[in-house]
Amino acid sequence: MFLCCCLIDQDDDDDYPVQGSQDGYYREDSQAANDDEGGHSDSTEGHDEDDEIYEGEYQGIPRADSGKGSLAGGPGSVRAGAQQFKDVGVSEAERRKDQEELAQQYETILQECGHGKFQWTLYFVLGLALMADGVEIFVVGFVLPSAEKDMCLSEPNKSMLGLIVYFGMMVGAFLWGALADRIGRRQSLLISLSINSVFSFFSSFVQGYSTFLFCRLLSGVGIGGSIPIVFSYYSEFLAQEKRGEHLSWLCMFWMIGGIYASAMAWAIIPHYGWSFQMGSAYQFHSWRVFVLVCAFPCVAAISALSAMPESPRFYLENGKHDEGWMILKQVHDTNMRAKGHPEKVFSVTTIKTVKQMDELVDTGTDTPVWQRYRLKIMSLSQQVKYKRTTFMLMAVWFTMSFSYYGLTVWFPDMIKYIQKQEYESRTKTFTKERVEHVTFNFTLENQVHRQGHYFNDKFLNLKMKSMVFEDSTFEECYFEDITSTHTLFRNCTFIASLFYNTDLFKYRFVDCKLVNSTFLHNKEGCMLDFSDDFNNAYMIYFVNFLGTLAVLPGNIVSALLMDKIGRLRMLAGSSVISCVSCFFLMFGNSESGMIALLCLFGGISIASWNALDVITVELYPSDKRCTAFGFLNALCKLAAVLGISIFQSFVGITKAVPIIFAAGALAAGSFLATKLPETRGQVLQ
Repeated sequence: MFLCCCLIDQDDDDDYPVQGSQDGYYREDSQAANDDEGGHSDSTEGHDEDDEIYEGEYQGIPRADSGKGSLAGGPGSVRAGAQQFKDVGVSEAERRKDQEELAQQYETILQECGHGKFQWTLYFVLGLALMADGVEIFVVGFVLPSAEKDMCLSEPNKSMLGLIVYFGMMVGAFLWGALADRIGRRQSLLISLSINSVFSFFSSFVQGYSTFLFCRLLSGVGIGGSIPIVFSYYSEFLAQEKRGEHLSWLCMFWMIGGIYASAMAWAIIPHYGWSFQMGSAYQFHSWRVFVLVCAFPCVAAISALSAMPESPRFYLENGKHDEGWMILKQVHDTNMRAKGHPEKVFSVTTIKTVKQMDELVDTGTDTPVWQRYRLKIMSLSQQVKYKRTTFMLMAVWFTMSFSYYGLTVWFPDMIKYIQKQEYESRTKTFTKERVEHVTFNFTLENQVHRQGHYFNDKFLNLKMKSMVFEDSTFEECYFEDITSTHTLFRNCTFIASLFYNTDLFKYRFVDCKLVNSTFLHNKEGCMLDFSDDFNNAYMIYFVNFLGTLAVLPGNIVSALLMDKIGRLRMLAGSSVISCVSCFFLMFGNSESGMIALLCLFGGISIASWNALDVITVELYPSDKRCTAFGFLNALCKLAAVLGISIFQSFVGITKAVPIIFAAGALAAGSFLATKLPETRGQVLQ
């Protein structure tokens, strides 16, 4: 139990009714301490016989007398409000000065707490949350090849499913970032991760496209809070000389999330034995197992985060000094015990007070509502110093996200296009063939048949893949148990033919004539085609695995050099080199060459992202840090959606335009980055 505190009277005309001593630090005199019979501390040290305070004992929080300091209820409350309106600028300036003094003291406290077991424990806990964000980015892309067949998705639906997660994360970043500055980092992160895990779980079981889309949207809203909260949360436990390096190490968990998703997709999705179905109404294929497994890092993060404390800096900024002091003491004692110095006492007994925003603009209940809002707006207008910085950061975040996400999503589509061209180059063409009384019971693949005539032929229990029949006639033919993909009949005529248990639906017959032909017992839904899934899995999963693993060297280099060369040099230099490496993609004509160049681009650009995360954390004060980071991260996701949509429209048309767009955006971003202030060596505001 903390020492009880004396009540301090103050005059009504005091501009800054600080609770405690004149310098703004929490202190209490010995007389007040002795007057409190029940007051004592649970600090490391106790009291002696004279009840003197030992070093390391927290001295409590003085509380102001509610009767004398209130402006409400009196006949002069409106006049007092007007007077405070005149002084709100001065009061806000004093608040900023107090925040700066708290920042300096907080840095000294973190130096005393040291860097050790507590920070490393929190590192792994928050790393799981960041890993969950990395997994979420890859989930839809990995399941789409299977889900599009399972749910009969059209091209527009596939595009929407690919973008819906980014929309959700955009909303989530803005929402949870703002909430974290209101209710706390830990609580907001727990709520956001819980929403992600719940709807990820549901999305693995729902059957319809609309419900799956809705679940992935809300899953994205949940995970959208992880990046802005995680970096802000962790930074508030790091001393200045450790902050840049260890925030960069934290970024590695995003890479680990990508590797985890790639490995699980490769291990699970191609193995269709991991599935079951109940008729045609309910199907649970292996890609749904993968979606379920991808929720594990998020669940693990929730469990681990439940044992961690709130950010003490958040408590101190919001007037909860008892709670903040206790957490700082916990950090100190945990690190000292782990280092073999359990006897070391936490020497901090006073912490700087910061007047709360509500106190600055409180004019009493009798003051007109319009005047109270006017005072609040006046106080907020004092924060214009962040306007220029925010605009510059917005431009850098937008240009980097536009180029990075646009290229990384466009690249697999380009690989598929190259594969498609190579596949089509091997297409066999048959013209004017006549086939009679023949039974086809084997796979037909990658063929074009023109002006053929088929009489009394049977097509039994076979797969048709990339088959095209043009201007052909089928007379008295029998089709049974047919599974087809990318198969079309154009301008064909069917006479007295029978289709039984096939997936040859109407959309596969383009300008065809059906004369006395019958369709019986058509297959329901979209049938999964397993014939080439292993090759597709190899390309989709293995290429993403390599691309994610390629950022490891860039992560290590950026972590080691972040505090040595500075954030701005790291950000601008990496952006310039990324811009140059982007141009080399223009010369990648082979599949292996394109993969190698993309790995190079990813490995270089990761240093830019790490530096940008660190700068964003350090440029904003604690009471606005998560809100600003969330807003900028939401803008990042919007830029990603625009980049993906624009770049994909050029697939199969030209490589030059997307590459020029990406390189130009990176060049602009690197130039704008040089205009940002350097934050290396500064205390956390």
